Amino acid sequence: MKSTLFSILLSLSISGLFALSMIGIACAKSPAITVYSANNLPSYSKVYDDTRDPFKDATDALALAKTSNRQVLIEVGGNWCSWCHKMDAFLEENPDIYQALHSQYVLLKINVSDSNENEAFMSSLPPVLGYPHMYVSTSTGKMLLSKDTAELLVDGNYSREQWLTFLHKWSNSFAPKYIQTSHKLRI
Repeated sequence: MKSTLFSILLSLSISGLFALSMIGIACAKSPAITVYSANNLPSYSKVYDDTRDPFKDATDALALAKTSNRQVLIEVGGNWCSWCHKMDAFLEENPDIYQALHSQYVLLKINVSDSNENEAFMSSLPPVLGYPHMYVSTSTGKMLLSKDTAELLVDGNYSREQWLTFLHKWSNSFAPKYIQTSHKLRI
Protein backbone atom coordinates (compact mmCIF):
# COMPACT_ATOMS: atom_id res chain seq x y z
CA MET A 1 0.00 0.00 0.00
CA LYS A 2 2.84 2.42 0.85
CA SER A 3 4.50 1.79 -2.50
CA THR A 4 1.19 2.38 -4.32
CA LEU A 5 0.65 5.65 -2.45
CA PHE A 6 4.25 6.66 -3.18
CA SER A 7 3.78 5.84 -6.88
CA ILE A 8 0.62 7.93 -7.03
CA LEU A 9 2.28 10.90 -5.29
CA LEU A 10 5.33 10.63 -7.53
CA SER A 11 3.12 10.48 -10.61
CA LEU A 12 1.14 13.52 -9.44
CA SER A 13 4.35 15.42 -8.69
CA ILE A 14 5.79 14.69 -12.13
CA SER A 15 2.54 15.59 -13.90
CA GLY A 16 2.29 18.74 -11.75
CA LEU A 17 5.81 19.80 -12.75
CA PHE A 18 5.00 19.09 -16.38
CA ALA A 19 1.82 21.20 -16.14
CA LEU A 20 3.75 24.06 -14.51
CA SER A 21 6.41 23.91 -17.22
CA MET A 22 3.71 24.01 -19.90
CA ILE A 23 2.15 27.05 -18.23
CA GLY A 24 5.56 28.70 -18.27
CA ILE A 25 5.94 27.95 -21.99
CA ALA A 26 2.44 29.28 -22.69
CA CYS A 27 3.14 32.46 -20.70
CA ALA A 28 6.39 32.97 -22.57
CA LYS A 29 4.46 32.90 -25.86
CA SER A 30 1.59 35.15 -24.74
CA PRO A 31 1.78 38.92 -24.20
CA ALA A 32 3.41 39.90 -20.95
CA ILE A 33 1.16 40.67 -18.03
CA THR A 34 2.66 43.28 -15.76
CA VAL A 35 2.65 42.45 -12.07
CA TYR A 36 2.92 45.70 -10.19
CA SER A 37 5.04 46.11 -7.08
CA ALA A 38 6.83 48.99 -5.41
CA ASN A 39 9.89 47.96 -7.43
CA ASN A 40 8.39 48.84 -10.80
CA LEU A 41 6.29 51.89 -9.93
CA PRO A 42 7.41 55.46 -10.57
CA SER A 43 8.58 57.37 -7.48
CA TYR A 44 5.52 59.62 -7.60
CA SER A 45 3.31 56.52 -7.13
CA LYS A 46 5.05 55.26 -4.00
CA VAL A 47 5.16 57.93 -1.30
CA TYR A 48 4.10 61.43 -0.43
CA ASP A 49 7.19 63.60 -0.84
CA ASP A 50 7.06 67.30 -0.05
CA THR A 51 10.18 67.93 -2.16
CA ARG A 52 8.68 66.63 -5.43
CA ASP A 53 7.39 68.95 -8.15
CA PRO A 54 3.72 67.99 -8.64
CA PHE A 55 3.58 69.64 -12.07
CA LYS A 56 6.49 67.56 -13.38
CA ASP A 57 5.07 64.42 -11.75
CA ALA A 58 1.64 65.11 -13.28
CA THR A 59 3.20 65.58 -16.72
CA ASP A 60 5.05 62.26 -16.34
CA ALA A 61 1.93 60.48 -15.00
CA LEU A 62 -0.21 61.73 -17.89
CA ALA A 63 2.41 60.60 -20.42
CA LEU A 64 2.61 57.15 -18.81
CA ALA A 65 -1.19 56.91 -18.71
CA LYS A 66 -1.37 57.75 -22.39
CA THR A 67 1.22 55.15 -23.45
CA SER A 68 -0.25 52.46 -21.18
CA ASN A 69 -3.94 53.22 -21.87
CA ARG A 70 -4.78 53.95 -18.23
CA GLN A 71 -6.48 56.71 -16.28
CA VAL A 72 -4.62 58.79 -13.70
CA LEU A 73 -5.62 58.43 -10.06
CA ILE A 74 -4.43 61.46 -8.11
CA GLU A 75 -4.20 60.74 -4.39
CA VAL A 76 -3.81 63.80 -2.19
CA GLY A 77 -2.54 63.35 1.36
CA GLY A 78 0.66 63.26 3.35
CA ASN A 79 2.89 61.29 5.65
CA TRP A 80 1.10 62.94 8.60
CA CYS A 81 -2.26 61.46 7.48
CA SER A 82 -3.30 58.36 9.47
CA TRP A 83 -6.03 57.46 6.96
CA CYS A 84 -3.47 57.64 4.14
CA HIS A 85 -1.40 55.01 6.00
CA LYS A 86 -4.53 52.91 6.59
CA MET A 87 -5.33 53.05 2.87
CA ASP A 88 -1.78 52.01 1.94
CA ALA A 89 -1.97 49.13 4.43
CA PHE A 90 -5.35 48.08 3.01
CA LEU A 91 -3.90 47.95 -0.50
CA GLU A 92 -0.87 45.95 0.68
CA GLU A 93 -3.17 43.47 2.44
CA ASN A 94 -5.32 43.07 -0.69
CA PRO A 95 -2.96 42.33 -3.58
CA ASP A 96 -5.80 41.82 -6.06
CA ILE A 97 -7.04 45.36 -5.40
CA TYR A 98 -3.45 46.68 -5.53
CA GLN A 99 -3.00 45.01 -8.94
CA ALA A 100 -6.37 46.29 -10.18
CA LEU A 101 -5.44 49.81 -9.10
CA HIS A 102 -2.05 49.86 -10.81
CA SER A 103 -3.13 47.97 -13.94
CA GLN A 104 -6.00 50.41 -14.61
CA TYR A 105 -4.55 53.66 -13.24
CA VAL A 106 -1.29 55.53 -12.97
CA LEU A 107 -1.17 56.53 -9.31
CA LEU A 108 0.05 60.08 -8.65
CA LYS A 109 0.56 60.87 -4.96
CA ILE A 110 0.48 64.59 -4.19
CA ASN A 111 1.81 65.74 -0.84
CA VAL A 112 -0.10 68.35 1.13
CA SER A 113 1.53 69.22 4.43
CA ASP A 114 2.51 72.14 6.65
CA SER A 115 5.93 72.20 4.97
CA ASN A 116 4.49 72.21 1.43
CA GLU A 117 0.81 72.69 0.67
CA ASN A 118 1.42 72.62 -3.11
CA GLU A 119 -1.06 75.49 -3.40
CA ALA A 120 -0.41 76.23 -7.09
CA PHE A 121 -1.08 72.63 -8.08
CA MET A 122 -4.03 72.16 -5.73
CA SER A 123 -5.72 75.32 -7.06
CA SER A 124 -6.26 73.51 -10.38
CA LEU A 125 -8.34 70.80 -8.67
CA PRO A 126 -11.82 70.77 -7.16
CA PRO A 127 -11.83 71.38 -3.39
CA VAL A 128 -10.59 68.60 -1.10
CA LEU A 129 -13.18 67.29 1.35
CA GLY A 130 -10.75 65.43 3.62
CA TYR A 131 -7.61 63.33 3.43
CA PRO A 132 -6.79 61.19 1.64
CA HIS A 133 -8.73 62.58 -1.30
CA MET A 134 -8.69 61.17 -4.82
CA TYR A 135 -9.32 62.47 -8.30
CA VAL A 136 -9.65 60.46 -11.50
CA SER A 137 -8.33 62.05 -14.67
CA THR A 138 -8.05 60.86 -18.25
CA SER A 139 -4.63 60.64 -19.86
CA THR A 140 -5.33 64.03 -21.44
CA GLY A 141 -5.88 65.67 -18.05
CA LYS A 142 -9.68 65.86 -18.18
CA MET A 143 -10.97 65.52 -14.64
CA LEU A 144 -13.64 62.83 -14.33
CA LEU A 145 -14.18 62.53 -10.60
CA SER A 146 -13.41 64.06 -7.24
CA LYS A 147 -13.69 61.29 -4.61
CA ASP A 148 -13.88 61.50 -0.86
CA THR A 149 -12.23 58.27 0.26
CA ALA A 150 -14.66 58.03 3.19
CA GLU A 151 -17.07 56.72 0.53
CA LEU A 152 -14.85 53.61 0.30
CA LEU A 153 -15.41 52.78 3.97
CA VAL A 154 -17.90 50.33 5.44
CA ASP A 155 -18.19 50.20 9.23
CA GLY A 156 -15.05 52.31 9.60
CA ASN A 157 -12.81 50.13 7.39
CA TYR A 158 -11.91 50.26 3.73
CA SER A 159 -14.20 47.88 1.86
CA ARG A 160 -13.02 45.43 -0.78
CA GLU A 161 -16.35 45.71 -2.59
CA GLN A 162 -16.35 49.53 -2.54
CA TRP A 163 -12.77 49.66 -3.82
CA LEU A 164 -13.30 47.14 -6.62
CA THR A 165 -16.52 48.84 -7.71
CA PHE A 166 -14.81 52.24 -7.73
CA LEU A 167 -11.76 50.99 -9.69
CA HIS A 168 -13.92 49.19 -12.24
CA LYS A 169 -16.40 52.04 -12.71
CA TRP A 170 -13.79 54.72 -13.40
CA SER A 171 -11.23 52.66 -15.33
CA ASN A 172 -10.45 53.62 -18.90
CA SER A 173 -12.66 50.82 -20.24
CA PHE A 174 -15.74 51.61 -18.20
CA ALA A 175 -15.62 55.31 -17.26
CA PRO A 176 -18.99 56.97 -17.79
CA LYS A 177 -19.29 59.07 -20.90
CA TYR A 178 -20.37 62.08 -18.84
CA ILE A 179 -17.91 64.22 -16.92
CA GLN A 180 -18.65 64.90 -13.25
CA THR A 181 -16.44 67.99 -13.01
CA SER A 182 -15.50 70.67 -15.47
CA HIS A 183 -11.90 70.89 -14.27
CA LYS A 184 -8.89 70.07 -16.39
CA LEU A 185 -5.57 69.32 -14.79
CA ARG A 186 -3.27 72.27 -15.48
CA ILE A 187 0.36 71.32 -15.82
